[in-house]
Amino acid sequence: MSQTVIIRGEDQRRLAKHLIDRAPTDAVVTIKEGTRTPDQNRLMWAMLSDIARAKPEGRVWPPETWKAAFMSALGHEIVWQPGIDGAPAFPAGFRTSRLSKAGMADLITFIAAYGDKHGVRWSDEARAA
Repeated sequence: MSQTVIIRGEDQRRLAKHLIDRAPTDAVVTIKEGTRTPDQNRLMWAMLSDIARAKPEGRVWPPETWKAAFMSALGHEIVWQPGIDGAPAFPAGFRTSRLSKAGMADLITFIAAYGDKHGVRWSDEARAA
């Protein structure tokens, strides 16, 4: 039996305690911070698109490449794989969906600082979030 409880209030906290009290011997309990929110994800992509359009430092990269560059700059493992049939290499081995809310907030802050430093004009979507 496997059960996941997202603690958003006292009801979920009570349920988690109840499940632990009823857990069989050798059960495994993992408590971790929740992953990034949909709002954080929308903000990140809006900001990455704004940076891609601005082409800071003459870099003509799509948003996906910018994401890989920022993840790498923050110390997340990035592995570049060779493309198929002569296509360019592509980044693999990273997923922002696995970042905690705090980790995603750090990434967004880093993207914002880089964009501000390079005069990126933020879109309404990026500013609204």
